[in-house]
Amino acid sequence: MKNLILLFLLTVAFTGCKHAIDNPPVPVAAREFTIASDSVQLNPYGYTPLSARINFSAPIAGRSFIRVRGKHGKLTNVEHAFNDKGTTHSIPVIGLYANYTNTVDVRVLSDGGDTLAKSTLTIQTGDLPPNMPQSITAAPFDENKVAPGLILVSNFSTYGTGAPSTPYFMDAYGDIRWVLDYRSHDQLKTLSFDNGIERLRNGNFFFGDINTSRIYEVDLLGKVIDSWNLSGYVFHHNVIEKPNGNFLLTASKPGSMGLNGVAMVEDYVIEIDRTEGGLVNEWDLKQSLDERRTILAQSPLVNADDWFHGNSVAYDSTDNTIIVSGRHQGVVKLDYENRVKWILGAHRGWTVNRRGEDLRKFLLSPVDASGVIIADTAVSDGSKITSDFEWNWYQHSTIFLPNGDIMVFDNGEIREYNPTASKYSRAVAYKIDPVKMTVQQSWAYGKERGVETYSQVVSGVQFLASSNHILFTPGFQVPNTTGEGGKVVEVELANKTVVSEISISSANKMGFHRARKMSAYP
Repeated sequence: MKNLILLFLLTVAFTGCKHAIDNPPVPVAAREFTIASDSVQLNPYGYTPLSARINFSAPIAGRSFIRVRGKHGKLTNVEHAFNDKGTTHSIPVIGLYANYTNTVDVRVLSDGGDTLAKSTLTIQTGDLPPNMPQSITAAPFDENKVAPGLILVSNFSTYGTGAPSTPYFMDAYGDIRWVLDYRSHDQLKTLSFDNGIERLRNGNFFFGDINTSRIYEVDLLGKVIDSWNLSGYVFHHNVIEKPNGNFLLTASKPGSMGLNGVAMVEDYVIEIDRTEGGLVNEWDLKQSLDERRTILAQSPLVNADDWFHGNSVAYDSTDNTIIVSGRHQGVVKLDYENRVKWILGAHRGWTVNRRGEDLRKFLLSPVDASGVIIADTAVSDGSKITSDFEWNWYQHSTIFLPNGDIMVFDNGEIREYNPTASKYSRAVAYKIDPVKMTVQQSWAYGKERGVETYSQVVSGVQFLASSNHILFTPGFQVPNTTGEGGKVVEVELANKTVVSEISISSANKMGFHRARKMSAYP
């Protein structure tokens, strides 16, 4: 009897399974719904004219999804899925075009990503703010080869106009898709962010401001979320987020005096506590380095009060040190006691610091492509180059590559101490052996471009992990077919093939300080 019952149950189960296979469930069609025009608020805080907030109630619970349709298809679509499960949603929309009727798709998604409900609306925008670039032109490119994302440009076209620094996102075709305009902001209407704007790990943006000497955190719609004072220091150039959340930045300190009796600027690095505020650590570079080294002062860029000119700082979590770029000295690695670990730069002119330490023992010795020490002292001195090694000159934007090499934007001012030397800038990577105290040039791009990508000041480099590409971005008085400004050049790391190049021209001939490719939404 038991066997008969078991056989019956198995037969029923099999029949049910076969019926399910023969007659799979029919997907439920996505429900269409309408979002009222008064549910869309363009530029909700008054600072991002190419953004909006959409408030809507959906006919079914789920997660919201947004897509701003691009003019050039999928590559230029700006889209994002939010983690806001429910029927009531309030979502920020960025990626709109200026002076354009933008088409925006709104979807409600299931946990599995299926569309449960959908709506489409249009958003009309106005003009860009004044003093934006005069032209942005993308050279023809293969969409399958460029890295995904938008390019966040720390724009300098407003410099000298009285308008605040005004960063923007542009897409692969050079169309501006987001802009941050603080002309009407009480504190930030005079914003001067120098190196520019970056993204925090929490997805918001942050930057330092020279005029208020504060660090600001802002959201996608330009709302100020938080700010931090600098405990008596003056922000200059660069601020980064440490792994623990604190801020490291290059700064000036009022009352800082040089041995020559001149008040000095841009020769401090400080750490600010992100949670409690206040100073965590200070690096006075006059103590650790050689303020009397003025071998590069023949450049018109160097003033008596600006012996170092700190323009970038990076944190090395492998040994809890910092790496600082001084435009007028080189790149140096320092521990938390402000002690020098090594110096990346031409050897000429180094003596002792205020502590009496001989800094020549920290100079990295150049090696050739085979790893052999270059015996020619003219090369280490900096007055001569070889086919596989050149020093960094007036560099900016120190970053780490995945293999541990350090990359900088080598501007090339007064290369080989020669004001009339050939003009070219490079993205250049160096492999440093801190035990042997050697440095090997491991990769470079830009010399072959000559003056067409030469930038005397500012500029940057970025490693794009998704594509193994380098973003090479000369930003000052770079000649373009439509004027002068900057270029954003995406280069394959493996073979140095250019996959994309965008030229930006501005009335003041200043393109940007930095340009970074990233996703539109965090």
